[in-house]
Amino acid sequence: MTTAAIIVAAGRGTRAGGEIPKQWQQLGDRTVAAHAMKAFADHPLIDKLILVLHPDDVETNLWPSDPAADIVRGGETRRASVLAGLEAAEGHADIVLIHDAARPLISPTIIDDVLAALDTHDGAAPAIAVTDTLWHGANGQVTGMQNRDGLYRAQTPQGFHLAPLLASHRANTADATDDVAVARAAGLDVAIVTGDEENIKITMPGDLARAEKMMGYQMDVRCGNGYDVHRFGPGDHVWLCGVQVPHDRALQGHSDADVGIHAVTDAIYGALGLGDIGQHFPPSDPQWKGAASHIFLEHAVSLAAENGYRISNADCTLVCEYPKIGPHQPAMKSAMARIMGLEATRISVKATTSERLGFTGRGEGIAALATVTLVKP
Repeated sequence: MTTAAIIVAAGRGTRAGGEIPKQWQQLGDRTVAAHAMKAFADHPLIDKLILVLHPDDVETNLWPSDPAADIVRGGETRRASVLAGLEAAEGHADIVLIHDAARPLISPTIIDDVLAALDTHDGAAPAIAVTDTLWHGANGQVTGMQNRDGLYRAQTPQGFHLAPLLASHRANTADATDDVAVARAAGLDVAIVTGDEENIKITMPGDLARAEKMMGYQMDVRCGNGYDVHRFGPGDHVWLCGVQVPHDRALQGHSDADVGIHAVTDAIYGALGLGDIGQHFPPSDPQWKGAASHIFLEHAVSLAAENGYRISNADCTLVCEYPKIGPHQPAMKSAMARIMGLEATRISVKATTSERLGFTGRGEGIAALATVTLVKP
């Protein structure tokens, strides 16, 4: 007896959100559909893998080449797509397991149980008995109760002997929500095997995060810190966190000496493990003389994105006696948020004095400390 797994991936899955169908969205290290396919490709009792695609997806690079599968164009309905998969399996398999590509957490145990049940039944499918109280409702109100005795939540894969199921599909042109319905309409007996609460179907936006948690994926969270100092010299303003602040002196540096932006920039580089400003923008290079510091920060932000990270928040502390930071704090938050592409609520700019101690206390310059958190989902 040879067994083919038919992975149905022809739906559009719009309720899950995102710019592409849910089965092609990333779940950890591979797409949702690729997880489902791998479960069957790795199972020792599966001889053939058939992937049913929406016609629009066939010529794309959305679907995985690993694991390998026979590619079949689906139809306008689920039943039509399954029929296409069954016809592709005809002559190559005796048993078929039909599985939703949007169920990435299928376990080897369920596959085993479905196949074992086919020794004595025309079909078999996993399901979970309904244990919650069921209501009827309308207009946001409970209108009645539903007896839950004998009710189950259906899952996939749904397994069948190929010949009778294919005949059932060819004879029944009415659409059906699953293959058990087609089989039952043709008089085939279908056994229920125990399903798995983790065998969820990605349907709504929160389901991807739920699946990631079940699969044990952890977010990659990184923190970096930055520190910078610039001395005072002649001038009539200082640049701090992207804002020009009037002052009787200016900060000296190869660039515009924005000590706050420099600290935040170094914090991002540090979290990425990619050095500091001096490595990316050497002070020996004349092209950076007098450069606006937002150039450095934008570069660090782009590097974070290129490496798959988003910036969760940035916290910058300016250490100085003068100028007074408080009146300019809202503008600094806004400027930093604009440069970094974040909401202002994710930016903190605050100031402290050093109680007239040290070089900042003597008014010789300004220091800045920054902490940035990066997150890779």
